[in-house]
Amino acid sequence: MRFLHTSDWHLGRSFHRVSMLDAQAAFLDHLVATVRERDVDAVLVAGDVYDRAVPPLAAVELFDEALHRLAAADVPTVMISGNHDSARRLGVAAGLIERAGIHLRTDPAGCATPVVLADADGEVAFYGLPYLEPALVKDEFKADKARHETVLAAAMQRVREDLADRPAGTRSVVLAHAFVAGGEESDSERDITVGGVAAVPAEVFHGVDYVALGHLHGCQTITERVRYSGSPLAYSFSETHHRKTMWLVDLDAGGGLAAERVDCPRPRPLARLRGTLEDLLADPALARHEESFVEATLTDALRPAEPMARMAERFPHTLSLVFEPERADQDTLASYAQRLRGRSDHQIAEDFVAHVRGGTGPDDHERAVLRGAFDDVRVDAGVREVAG
Repeated sequence: MRFLHTSDWHLGRSFHRVSMLDAQAAFLDHLVATVRERDVDAVLVAGDVYDRAVPPLAAVELFDEALHRLAAADVPTVMISGNHDSARRLGVAAGLIERAGIHLRTDPAGCATPVVLADADGEVAFYGLPYLEPALVKDEFKADKARHETVLAAAMQRVREDLADRPAGTRSVVLAHAFVAGGEESDSERDITVGGVAAVPAEVFHGVDYVALGHLHGCQTITERVRYSGSPLAYSFSETHHRKTMWLVDLDAGGGLAAERVDCPRPRPLARLRGTLEDLLADPALARHEESFVEATLTDALRPAEPMARMAERFPHTLSLVFEPERADQDTLASYAQRLRGRSDHQIAEDFVAHVRGGTGPDDHERAVLRGAFDDVRVDAGVREVAG
């Protein structure tokens, strides 16, 4: 069985206010062409089809066109909802769409009902585990704690029980949208921390032949059988050095696998430049970046006049300017954005407590209160989305 593992399309997302719809359409052209040229038996999409719960109409139209093209190619597609998607909206008409070979898995209660496909070596059961928000699904899985590991472990137990009842030799593939320990994050993923813990161990998925993961935007191998495809496009400058690919996986009769990375088209390279404005404008070695999307970190001691306009004269696709003046007392003069960069909402809240107390941070009880408050906000947002 040969399948193409992809995820995190984020249809409708922009890159620093630049629409990515044309680039997303080019990726989908490439995906369909790869399906035809490489004799793919199934396409897997491991969540975050859209960038937000209510996507723009142009993104919905692009998604609709992609489904029609995959159905016309007569290649089954298995797709789950991610934490950016509205599971209910994405799952509308799933039963009807299934007749065309497009299998949408958005309901946690159906995680142990696989899509069963067959090749010359027998059957392969594809189990779709949509993104599981712990506080919203813990009752469904009879979990004693609202934790990612707990609900995923319960979902995988159902998968293994169903697999045990199938004919001997049935191969198995799981699609999941989660943060698995050992994965490398980037700046463009939405935080899914609950109870202070977001990561789950790869061992949660033991017992299946392949795990097609979504959520992290870098293509990476957690174990030989547990992999992220990553997003097909870069959505932050932290992904400057990512190689954007899909996994083309061959699963043999005994469950052995071979995986190959298939490169995705890149609309424009990314570049992160650093230096004074005058140096960046004059350095001949930077000519190779003149057609790149650019994030420039300016180190001028004093902020220069009209820096964006001047950067754009040489680098017309400059999208982001960061100011980090090189001063001896940089710590005391650091900008607010600099102090927040790379810190979670919970860490920022703890920093605020320490600031107003003259350097004394929260104790363990107060940390638990803060963590609970953030979890409640996330759950409340999820409940309102489900209700809507």
